[in-house]
Amino acid sequence: MPRRKEPRIPDAILDQLLAGADAKTAFDPNGLIDDLKKALAERVLNAEMDHHLAGEELGNRRNGYCKKTVITDTGQIELEVPRDRQASFDPQLIAKYQRRFPGFDDKIISMYARGMSTREIVGHLRELYGIEVSPDLISAVTDAVLDEVAAWQARPLEAIYPLVFFDALRVKIRDEGLVRNKAVHIALGVRADGTKEILGLWLEQNEGAKFWLRVMNELKNRGVEDVLIAVVDGLKGFPDAITAVFPQATVQTCIVHLLRHSLDFVSWKDRKPVAAALKGIYRAVDAAAGEAALEAFQESFWGQKYPAIGQSWRRAWAEVVPFYAFPGDVRRILYTTNAIEALNSKLRRAVRARGHFPSDEAATKLLFLVLNRSEKEWIMPPREWCMAKAQFAVLFGERFTRAMA
Repeated sequence: MPRRKEPRIPDAILDQLLAGADAKTAFDPNGLIDDLKKALAERVLNAEMDHHLAGEELGNRRNGYCKKTVITDTGQIELEVPRDRQASFDPQLIAKYQRRFPGFDDKIISMYARGMSTREIVGHLRELYGIEVSPDLISAVTDAVLDEVAAWQARPLEAIYPLVFFDALRVKIRDEGLVRNKAVHIALGVRADGTKEILGLWLEQNEGAKFWLRVMNELKNRGVEDVLIAVVDGLKGFPDAITAVFPQATVQTCIVHLLRHSLDFVSWKDRKPVAAALKGIYRAVDAAAGEAALEAFQESFWGQKYPAIGQSWRRAWAEVVPFYAFPGDVRRILYTTNAIEALNSKLRRAVRARGHFPSDEAATKLLFLVLNRSEKEWIMPPREWCMAKAQFAVLFGERFTRAMA
């Protein structure tokens, strides 16, 4: 029989702390946990005061205590903060004018990142912890994220990215009294070792060649020297802009988006057979076989029933053709492990929960926090990357091997 693991705090000490009370009450407001938090905080503050006075000139000494109510992640506690005669003591644990315990702001930001509105967070804190905070406080805490966004958006990037996915998401933002649709553009880069990185996000009402040229130049100014394959979803003006800045980049239409767009024309009961019929197009061995499969689909029962599908593939065909030059391992990376899809689903959930945003800054804060949380979950490269890496080395030669260095 396995031995019981020894607790970090001996049972005798816990029994002494509980003093015969029910252990469940320890987690109640003003229970043992809050008492311990208050006692430990006051002990740290007194130790800080001792250290402060030890380094001060003669004549300065303690001058009693002042009471200060601070908000913690479990409720409110009242602390007795030591004072000195010269009023030169500035605590590190709870700084002057600070009313929130360390970790409380992180909890607010975490709730905001999950798509909760400012007023929902206020209600959540009131119901769970009995804490009364104003919507202005929530906004002030989350506004601090904007400085982090600016630094993140200007950080240096890798010199070479074998793959970069570009995509757009529509959000509703109040602007001059009207709610307008704006596009949030996201760039997801895949490094040579297969790990992923969000390169940036850009909010724009109208996209076009000028906008994309600005984005490409921004990426170049941040250190990007080459993009091997840029995967896009029919973004207006994109091919001209990327080839102007990264002339060797291959522009590839996102097959996943093209398939989804095709199925938008199809009734729910027909989606499965239509999706199966389209497989012959993107699984063809080369461009000629792919075009023949497209013609066969257009002449088939499903192509005749839904002619808009064939037309949409024809319009995007120039950007579909490069796909056939890639071997199977690289193709699977492009259409079965489209990393940006999982990312977009998280962003859409957060956006749906909010409905619309009061400003561009509010939308940027939420989307950045969702992206930041998602990026922390990415640990391993796709399973297919190991095989695809060898194919990239053959296809792109020195351009890819430089990225591996």
